[in-house]
Amino acid sequence: MKNNSNPLMKTGQTFPLSIKRLGINGEGIGFYKRQVVFVPGALPGEEIQVEITKVFPNRAEGKINKIKKAAKNRVTPLCPIYETCGGCQLQHLAYASQLKEKRDIVVQAFERYTKIQKNELPISKTIGMEEPWAYRNKSQFQVGRNNDTIIAGLYSSNSHKLINIDHCLVQHEDTNIVTNTVKQIIRDLNLSVYNERKRTGSIRTIVVRTAFRTDEIQLVLVTATESLPKKDLFISEIKKRLPQVTSFVQNVNDEKTSLIFGEKTEGVFGKDTITEHLGDLSFELSARAFFQLNPQQTLKLYDEVKKQAKLTGKEKIVDAYCGSGTIGMWLAKDAKEVRGMDIIKESILDARKNAEKHGISNALYEAGKAENLLPKWLKEGWRPDVIVVDPPRTGCDQTFLDTVAKIKPKRMIYVSCNPSTLAKDVHMLISKGFEVEQVTPVDMFPQTSQVEAVCTLVLK
Repeated sequence: MKNNSNPLMKTGQTFPLSIKRLGINGEGIGFYKRQVVFVPGALPGEEIQVEITKVFPNRAEGKINKIKKAAKNRVTPLCPIYETCGGCQLQHLAYASQLKEKRDIVVQAFERYTKIQKNELPISKTIGMEEPWAYRNKSQFQVGRNNDTIIAGLYSSNSHKLINIDHCLVQHEDTNIVTNTVKQIIRDLNLSVYNERKRTGSIRTIVVRTAFRTDEIQLVLVTATESLPKKDLFISEIKKRLPQVTSFVQNVNDEKTSLIFGEKTEGVFGKDTITEHLGDLSFELSARAFFQLNPQQTLKLYDEVKKQAKLTGKEKIVDAYCGSGTIGMWLAKDAKEVRGMDIIKESILDARKNAEKHGISNALYEAGKAENLLPKWLKEGWRPDVIVVDPPRTGCDQTFLDTVAKIKPKRMIYVSCNPSTLAKDVHMLISKGFEVEQVTPVDMFPQTSQVEAVCTLVLK
């Protein structure tokens, strides 16, 4: 696409811009001759001098040259590498305002993809955190070398430059401590580090997960080689310097890929899992098991699902895309029966084990697609009253939505980590006879532009 394909703007052009609202990626949005301009780091209410960096036929991207009038809610980011790291997008915005803007991001998605008017959207305030720092229970930092120094961190936004992160403010402190110590051990033992360009060396990624309630810590070292370099020495140093690590696991990923994990995982020492609690439920977490990254907000998220489900003890519930069964088990004691499904067989085995461990006898889990299992159960005379779905960022499969439209549950609760795909799917369900009863944004990732939402649809 040519840079000059927009007659109104060109790269390098500068002009004054008023910022009206925040975009889905946390960038400021302004309008120049009715065309949208996205500016990272700019905030609603600000007057800036913008320099255009990229031009597209119907929009442009720019950078701040000068802030002429700063927003009252602009704050100094606490993180010294905030602008280069790119892991957070909103540290320069006061937290109360982050919650307000995240609600607006959800509103924007519904404005764009549905016909619901802004004043008719039943959307509540964003559920936030009392302490919006040190909330992440897991870190995944790529490893590299910078001369004699071992670095580990994230790739800078829109580049492939590895930014070293010694102390991430949104990570639980235990993950920072363990990562830094492992970096030091790699340096002290002069261990082989993976070079992505040359595809040589061994150690690729340091993954650390901590359990907030049990204080157990799992260290996963992702290597490009089957063997762990200087394995016995390495184990000895980990045990000596990091006695708090209860599970040490190696994962092998020799593929040319941006995915963190490979298929082969092997215990090095300690347990293969760590145990985490959510309310009265406990979960065994293996190296590759999915678990919410913010346990404190997960409790609020699941309680919101339960609140919107309006259970009386008589409902039959489907937990679609159920993973290891966390949401369904959260609802089980207030329902007649829960049936969950997932295409990943290991997740279903985990869900069954979790249900058995907690004595939840009214939950059934089957491996397979909802669009196949729901019609089968319907033929057998079993119809759900409530369908709960928590799909990936890409949203629900069209065939799944078509199946929901045919099954016609009284209530559908859609948990989403992507407001755009949520709004698109809701638009389709509205055309099939549903209406939106409630939308509640939940801030699972403070300081970032990401926002979760719980949306309830009911049959008209």
